[in-house]
Amino acid sequence: MKNPTPPQAFDALYSFCASALVRQTYLLCGRRELARESVERAFQLAWQRWPEVAVDRDPPSWVRAAAYEYALSPWHRFRPRFRHPEPPPADAADRALLAVLLALPPAYRRTLLLYDGVGLDLPETAAETEASTRAAANRLLHAREAVAAALPQLADPAVLHRRLAEVASAERLRAARAPAVRAGSERRARYWTRAAIAFTAALVGATALTLRTAPTRYDPPVPPGATVQGIPPKAAPGTLSNKQTTLRKKLRSEPANGPERLLPLTR
Repeated sequence: MKNPTPPQAFDALYSFCASALVRQTYLLCGRRELARESVERAFQLAWQRWPEVAVDRDPPSWVRAAAYEYALSPWHRFRPRFRHPEPPPADAADRALLAVLLALPPAYRRTLLLYDGVGLDLPETAAETEASTRAAANRLLHAREAVAAALPQLADPAVLHRRLAEVASAERLRAARAPAVRAGSERRARYWTRAAIAFTAALVGATALTLRTAPTRYDPPVPPGATVQGIPPKAAPGTLSNKQTTLRKKLRSEPANGPERLLPLTR
């Protein structure tokens, strides 16, 4: 196709690697629903960043890395629907291999699947796992040793590669259609855009309300009371003088112990 449009280029990439990526991700996480969700989210992210993904030197690797990161996220263990295990594969040999894979540390499991499952070389595996070549080689050797210790018949890397492909293909996992993934990506982008706008509006409103109701001057707090020193105590009343004694006798001699002008006159 000459000069395809962005939707056409995205659909071509999706058709090329989505189904295989779902099967690979299933070996990585051991959950069918999570494998499909991981691949769908990875392609939704790729569509949101399509100008970046379109010029990447290896778009399938970009999407695969995003899907693997999502599938290995430790937060899935807190989701209610992922707290219970899914039914294992029907074949006993497939169940044994999947159990051995899931028992490996996530970094070892991812390295083993990229090298012996996908078929990447060691530098590509190291780059995709964001590790040095030496670290990727050590992870690969330890993962192979663990698989061989549990399943000696898979000690040969060629046999292990074939069995990984067989286990992944036996599940017959299907990916969603490309237009549905693009539509879901656009819906998510609109949702988060609206959420960001609403949050910004709420923040601006709260700031405006704070500025309007906040005091414009500083009122220092009233200090706690303290004892005042140096004031003489209040003097108690002393004896009455002669003048005060005479006045008291006069007041007591009046009717009702008071002058006439303080009493109502009766007729």
